[in-house]
Amino acid sequence: MDNPFKHIDVFILCGGFGKRLKKLNLNVPKPMIKIGGRPFLDRIIAYMANFGFRRFILGLGYKADFIEKYYSNKPEEGFKIIFSHEKNPLGTGGAVKNAKKLIGSRRFFVLNGDSFCQFNPRDLLSFHRRKKALATILLKRPAEDVKDYGEVKLDGASRIISFQEKNGNAKKYLINSGVYVFDKKIFNLMPCRDSFSLEYDFFPNVIGNGLFGRISCGYFIDIGTPKRYFKAKRHFGKVLG
Repeated sequence: MDNPFKHIDVFILCGGFGKRLKKLNLNVPKPMIKIGGRPFLDRIIAYMANFGFRRFILGLGYKADFIEKYYSNKPEEGFKIIFSHEKNPLGTGGAVKNAKKLIGSRRFFVLNGDSFCQFNPRDLLSFHRRKKALATILLKRPAEDVKDYGEVKLDGASRIISFQEKNGNAKKYLINSGVYVFDKKIFNLMPCRDSFSLEYDFFPNVIGNGLFGRISCGYFIDIGTPKRYFKAKRHFGKVLG
C-alpha cells in the first residue's frame, strides 16, 4: 500500500522552558522527560511514525544540545530527524516560521512536544484538503482541568470563527489540542517579526482566511504541570509500558 505520509513533514515544538515543572527537579527539556521508561518526545514521534511519517523537524531552544545529542546518537529507525535551532526564544509561531527553509512538503503537521493526542492523521489531512484550508486545528471536546487550553468556536462549515487562548471558560466551547495541519502558504500570513505566538498572535488574526477546525481528538494529555505529568506517567505506564 502506498504511504501517503512519506513525504509530509512533521514539525514538533520542543523549545519551551517548562517553568511549571521546575519544582520536580527533572533537569531535562520538557519533551525529554521520561514517561514509562522513555522520553515523552519518543512516544510522539513513534506514534506518528507508525502512520508512515518519515521526516521529523524538531524546533529546539532550551537545552537544545540535550535533545540533539540524544537523537543524533539514536539508532536509525527508518525515519529522519532534522533540527531547527532558535538562538533566542521565538514563541510557538516564531519557531514554526524559523523552520520554513527546512520544511519541504506543501502541507505539514505541527505538534507540541509536551502533549500527546490520539488522532487519525489521514482523516485530518483529508479534511484539510477537502476544505482547501490554509490551517486546520485539531479540536477536542472539553473535559476536566481545561483552564490552560485555548477555546475555539466553529460555524456550520467548520470554519473557526473565534479563538481565545486560555481564559478559563473552555467547558462552554471546544479546546485546541495543539495539533495542526498547515499549508506552506500560511507563511505569507505570519507576522513580520521573528518572535510570536501561534495561539495569541496568529490564530486570532487569521480567522476568515482559511482557518478551520476538526473535532477528532481522542485521548489527550500534556505534561505541562506536575499534576498532568504524573497523570501521563500513570497512563503510559499502564497502556504502553
